[in-house]
Amino acid sequence: MAGLLQGTAAYAEAKDTAPKDDAFAKRRELYDEISIVTRIPWYRLAAVDQYERTMTRARPKTRAQLGQFIGIFMTESAWVGVLNPDMSDESPGSIRWFSGLGVDGDGDGRAIRTNDTDLLYSVANHFMQFGTEEDDFSIGVWQYYHNTRAVQRIRQFARLYETYGKLDLFEHAFPVPVGTNYSYKGTWGTRRSWGGYRIHEGTDIFANHGVPVRSTCYGIIEVKGWNPYGGWRLGIRDLNNYYHYYAHLSGYDKTLAVGSVVKPGQVVGWVGSSGYGKPGTQGKFPPHLHYGVYRDRGLVEWSFDPYPMLRQWEREERRRLRRK
Repeated sequence: MAGLLQGTAAYAEAKDTAPKDDAFAKRRELYDEISIVTRIPWYRLAAVDQYERTMTRARPKTRAQLGQFIGIFMTESAWVGVLNPDMSDESPGSIRWFSGLGVDGDGDGRAIRTNDTDLLYSVANHFMQFGTEEDDFSIGVWQYYHNTRAVQRIRQFARLYETYGKLDLFEHAFPVPVGTNYSYKGTWGTRRSWGGYRIHEGTDIFANHGVPVRSTCYGIIEVKGWNPYGGWRLGIRDLNNYYHYYAHLSGYDKTLAVGSVVKPGQVVGWVGSSGYGKPGTQGKFPPHLHYGVYRDRGLVEWSFDPYPMLRQWEREERRRLRRK
């Protein structure tokens, strides 16, 4: 039951991550404005903002939504300076004196931590000090987060935004074509014994050998290759900072590699029965797709039940097909 509730909550959050068109438009407007001033491409600013948003959703008790449209979080002490005696200081001069990161971005003479423009410009101002090239930006991200995972995620998000040129990249597809012969049920959390006792961190979708396996999201291929448990497996990272894990494949689309950008419904491989042994092991169980989802909390990732999301994506895709 806990896994089901976690999966339902995660799907609701994933839906919330896709704001309405006016919110997307306002965010893009802010990115473009700050990009003109700092020469940092809008898609890199968008990537930082989206990464921050995913961290707030993963740790809501310790991070608050400060701006109306911008998701960047910064502590009071980081904003005004650790040694600043006034944690509510809004004076750009005194904040600068105490080495705070807060900057006046909209020209009103105040650096306000809850102001969208000030928030975005303050972070961009930090990155701007390292240069405007991609490697310079990555160094700036590392200096800001001191976390290699953050650097990787933000580079991945920026790649997605740059490729598609828009912010609304939250559509989903069912992992196998709706209308083909398949079956599945909630199996998250059940026990597995091969390789030692462990829980099942996903949902098994049983289908015929060779049925196409599709990306459920807009994302970046993060992992591709053999795993003793999952056989030929694939991992895709999306803009919600979810890692989509596909296992037991019979093969991959040969045009795809680690770093490739994919979109919902794009074929990435085919159903198989690989795994539970050395590379190439097949047939130790009926052909099926093991589909799992993991959430990044910044330093660790944890699995949650994908079954509620799968059911919702399946229903949505059936509705889209009926409308055609």
